[in-house]
Amino acid sequence: MSTTSKIDFSAVSRLSADIDLDGEGKATGFVRVPHSVHRSAYGWIPMPIVRIKNGNGPKVVMQAGNHGDEWEGQIGLGNLIRALEPKNIQGRLIILPSANFPAAMNGTRTSPIDEGNLNRSFPGDPEGTITQQIAHWIEHALLPGNDYSFDFHSGGSSLTYIPSALAPSHGDGPRRQKIIGMLKAFGAPVSYLAAAPQGGGKTFTSASFRQGVVSMGTELGGGGLVTPGSLKVAEDGMRRVLAHIGLLKDFPVPAPSPTRLTEIGGDDYYVYASDGGLFEPLVDLGAEVKAGQPAARIHFHHTPWREPDLLAFKRDGLVLCKRVPARCERGDCLFHLATDIAA
Repeated sequence: MSTTSKIDFSAVSRLSADIDLDGEGKATGFVRVPHSVHRSAYGWIPMPIVRIKNGNGPKVVMQAGNHGDEWEGQIGLGNLIRALEPKNIQGRLIILPSANFPAAMNGTRTSPIDEGNLNRSFPGDPEGTITQQIAHWIEHALLPGNDYSFDFHSGGSSLTYIPSALAPSHGDGPRRQKIIGMLKAFGAPVSYLAAAPQGGGKTFTSASFRQGVVSMGTELGGGGLVTPGSLKVAEDGMRRVLAHIGLLKDFPVPAPSPTRLTEIGGDDYYVYASDGGLFEPLVDLGAEVKAGQPAARIHFHHTPWREPDLLAFKRDGLVLCKRVPARCERGDCLFHLATDIAA
């Protein structure tokens, strides 16, 4: 575990937290994101933040709302904030329940202020757009000195997933085994390693890797919904993985839950829309499919006499993710697969 005890914010960012992130005990407050607009000349955006600390131990960052329309993590972290007290942990836990706060308040994947996708904005820019400033503060002010980070995603408005835990596969053997241990402890129905993670180094997990922080994430459901099942996976997993890394004490932890360990690879794991139209899925989420099997038809409702495009899977695998809206444009992701790997 890291021996760093202080977070140095000096000359790092114009953003600032109004609570001491190194203090003992429990504190709630806001990261102030300066934002001068017509309505408020000297205003700031209030990004909620929570610190819970009790002595020495693992140093952990948990965040949700990296994409504003992904709700399971935001609700789950809110419930965890209200349940945890300093006596329940050994170490320090910092929680950002709605990391891209403007997007969360707008219920959209990207920020309504600058159209910024926070999970494609790292390492950020201290003088950039609002989203770039948030990314810079997280990577350069918040993450350094921590041991672990967790980023809770779901499919948002356009996708739905089998509730899953995930991590990139970069890193050495010991790091990989530590991450697999975390995925197993979280206990989602499916866990996967991303051999070719999206984002080109601009994601929160890439930021964590650059800062020497061991990180994992989730895809907890989606479709613009929260279900009892997906929220239970989120909340049970949060508690189990915090217990696994040694942060929790004297706090109820759900029983272990098995996970199916898989991976996702390159372009052949995905099915993309060939043209704009209406997406007709030919398989359900969770289906086991074969290479060449029909995956979807794209219907052309503007020219209904035209034959639909028939799309096929490029490989065998488990249907882990499926698009939700029927209306699609060329290049939209319709499905992605996962394939089993050895534990």
